[in-house]
Amino acid sequence: MKTLLPSEITPVQLQTVMQTAISPRPIALASTINKDGKSNLSPFSFFNMFSTVPPILIFSPSRRVRDNTTKHTLENVLKVPEVVIGTVNFPIVQQISLASTEYENGVNEFIKSGLTMKDADLVQPKLIEECPVNFECEVLEVKSLGDQGGAGNLVICEVKKIHIREEYLNEEGNLDQTKLDMVARLGGNWYSRNNDNNLFEVPKPLVTKGIGFDLLPNAIKYSKIFTGNDLGMLANVEVLPSENCHDDENIHLEVQKLLLESKIEEAWKLLIK
Repeated sequence: MKTLLPSEITPVQLQTVMQTAISPRPIALASTINKDGKSNLSPFSFFNMFSTVPPILIFSPSRRVRDNTTKHTLENVLKVPEVVIGTVNFPIVQQISLASTEYENGVNEFIKSGLTMKDADLVQPKLIEECPVNFECEVLEVKSLGDQGGAGNLVICEVKKIHIREEYLNEEGNLDQTKLDMVARLGGNWYSRNNDNNLFEVPKPLVTKGIGFDLLPNAIKYSKIFTGNDLGMLANVEVLPSENCHDDENIHLEVQKLLLESKIEEAWKLLIK
């Protein structure tokens, strides 16, 4: 296994490793204003949600690795502690990439990227009309993580109002994950797309308690066919159906096909002698 010590590689190398390994990352399209009221728009993939009550989002406009300069977004939220965070999906990903261009201070990236400004209800920065979801936020705190190139600045935001484009809702009025077609940031120039061609569900064992790997019969546990995913699904039952299971590889292949379709109960029926 290759090992690295952050102190022994360059900041650029470290950033490349971390951004490639820690992915996919959701993208925050941050709309801010400066002290003169001029709009700024910039995407950040150091972003996520960290609390529901209160509703907290955090993104990090890091200091640039190459020259240790700071971004206009950071300068803006320090002066005007408000932000609109828009989510990013495939229909606008190229415009979001264009908005990341390092234009001069005062240049409006809404205009450069062709995205539409819309007045927010509770904060001064503009909504991004094309984003599937916009979060109007108050900036509670900006926490600096250092003064060197690559150091992050955690912008801790409390959501005050949410705007959702109706075409991304299902019949029950909830956000439809398959309709959203979200994109996420990877390493380098890579992104990932999340639509109904590659989405999958994994039932969460929140109410039930799976028996776990350790209680699987040896015929299953030491199969040459089953993957870790297969065993994880078979171990996510509350009661072991039987200790007497087939060790036939052909049967295991058939079981594996059922597991690919999340048919766990049928898979167990086929495994039992």
